[in-house]
Amino acid sequence: METTEVRKRVKDSIAKVLKIDQESISNDANFIFDLGADSLQSVLLVAAFEEEFDIELDENKALNVQTVSDAVDFIQEYLN
Repeated sequence: METTEVRKRVKDSIAKVLKIDQESISNDANFIFDLGADSLQSVLLVAAFEEEFDIELDENKALNVQTVSDAVDFIQEYLN
């Protein structure tokens, strides 16, 4: 899957979970500091990514992902 497609779907998932406008999500946005995610929302984001891409992520590693770009890279590892 192309990086641009993964990025779009990651941002879609983030927007749904955090209830924010997708246009306000930059590629280098930090989930906690820039987007305001709390610990519960972080877990919900992992679940949303798993559902969106039909993959099973290593939850401990996934919760260490801090930015949108990192999430895109992390998810792409599971898609290849």
